[in-house]
Amino acid sequence: MKKLALALSVVATMSSPAMAEGNAEVGKTKVIVCSACHGVDGNSMIDMYPKIAGQHPAYLEKQLTEFRAAMQTGGKEGRMDPIMGGMAMGLSDTDIADISAFFASQTQSANPAVEGTEAGEKLYQGGDAARGITSCIACHGPDGSGAGAAGFPMIGGQHANYIKIQLTKFRDGTRNNDLNGMMQDVAKKLSDADIEALSKYISTIKK
Repeated sequence: MKKLALALSVVATMSSPAMAEGNAEVGKTKVIVCSACHGVDGNSMIDMYPKIAGQHPAYLEKQLTEFRAAMQTGGKEGRMDPIMGGMAMGLSDTDIADISAFFASQTQSANPAVEGTEAGEKLYQGGDAARGITSCIACHGPDGSGAGAAGFPMIGGQHANYIKIQLTKFRDGTRNNDLNGMMQDVAKKLSDADIEALSKYISTIKK
């Protein structure tokens, strides 16, 4: 397991473009428009929109850059999303770096406790060898904090509904901006029940 995680980290690091270092204080002045969906501190109160407080800055930069690229190329590149594409379209590289630095500097809020997370915990921690499903822990860590240098996002404590939406998109291919297609490869092997269980469990773990 450790060897797998290390190998994936090396591959992801080699595949990730270098990102500029942003200024969180300057970024604070640029995020007003973001607050409608993500909250003033990156803790969205709407569960279809992600919490981005405390997320790795390089990951946030990657997503914003790819939202912008999708709008500029008509969806041929990047990550297509009509809402975020419109928001990112007018951002410069410096804006993206500053906004990412600000949200990364914030603290993620905790989700309410939920019951019945055993199935999700088992799949998250151990995967399912019989179905060729790699454990989530290999890339995202035991507490879901991910690995910023390797390009793996923090997912622990995220809204369950948002996780469910994204896993479904990875599974059906409508989201395909994952590093080396790793999330698509995993998600296409997940059933609806698997996605529901994982989403519920991941929402409860936090560093």
